[in-house]
Amino acid sequence: MIDLISDTVTKPSKDMLEAMMNAEVGDDVFVEDPTANRLENKIAAMFGMEAGLFCPSGTMTNQVAIKTHTQPLDEIICDKQCHIYNHETGGWAFHSGVSIRLTEGERGKMTVPQIEELILPDRDWLPNSRLVAIENTVNKGGGSVYTIEEMKAISDFCRSKNLIIHLDGARIFNALTALNKKPADLKGMFDSISICISKGLGAPVGSVLICSKAFIKKARKIRKVMGGGMRQSGFLAAACIYALDNNIERLRDDHTRAKQLGETLKTLSWVKKVLPVETNIVVFEVESSAKFAEEILKHNIRVHTFSPTLVRMVTHLDISDEMIDEVIEVLKKF
Repeated sequence: MIDLISDTVTKPSKDMLEAMMNAEVGDDVFVEDPTANRLENKIAAMFGMEAGLFCPSGTMTNQVAIKTHTQPLDEIICDKQCHIYNHETGGWAFHSGVSIRLTEGERGKMTVPQIEELILPDRDWLPNSRLVAIENTVNKGGGSVYTIEEMKAISDFCRSKNLIIHLDGARIFNALTALNKKPADLKGMFDSISICISKGLGAPVGSVLICSKAFIKKARKIRKVMGGGMRQSGFLAAACIYALDNNIERLRDDHTRAKQLGETLKTLSWVKKVLPVETNIVVFEVESSAKFAEEILKHNIRVHTFSPTLVRMVTHLDISDEMIDEVIEVLKKF
């Protein structure tokens, strides 16, 4: 099976499994798991933050951040294509009792004028504009990337308006790789960042929320009430540390392979549109995504139906050049 449904389907390599089995562990709820502590400190330092919090999923890191930053009657500003709005089961309302106001950016990317337009005046009948959340890369935007300059402009604006700014950086390492930038280039831009290690970096489980020490102290209690207080989580954290040490640079291979798929799709008459391919996500439009997915599965290739007409393919470390060549040959014969 050539599985392009997501970059979450990767399996741990032999070396990653060895790192997991050799992990030194303790009880993380008591802050006594040395490997989980090391992961949190490591990734926080990479981005110039004070502390981190290891969670089972990116949805949890985002929702813990929202709950920690806000209170009921507050409002989040984000793009209508963002993960927080579309794929986290309305957690912002369920957990935090906040409302949400949406921009319509270019492939999920908001601009300062769009954000400014949605800031509400202080009135009894209006929620409080409190938090701005951006996603980089934007999944539903086809892996679109905010540049450093775009992120800084939004950050500077939020600071000027006393708005909190959160980065859903589920695939931030893909964005940084595409930009030829380092995590330290984001230092000081965001009040909090959610980083997923179980996507392109290939860990089986885990995301880390990074912020200030005071924020993380409060966030730990919220993680606990959401059911995210793990015990010997160092076995999972060890996989994340291995991924950070070994799997960042190779993201370029995923991007190259995705672009090969994108270039092929643009030549095919039955493909109506292909979104620009910047990272490891390829989104394209066909007559019926369900029918396409059904037909290509007959060739042992799995894809994701994004909408009735949109298909997503995602490259990752378990996809080889030979697999891409095979997919391209199948596509050309459709």
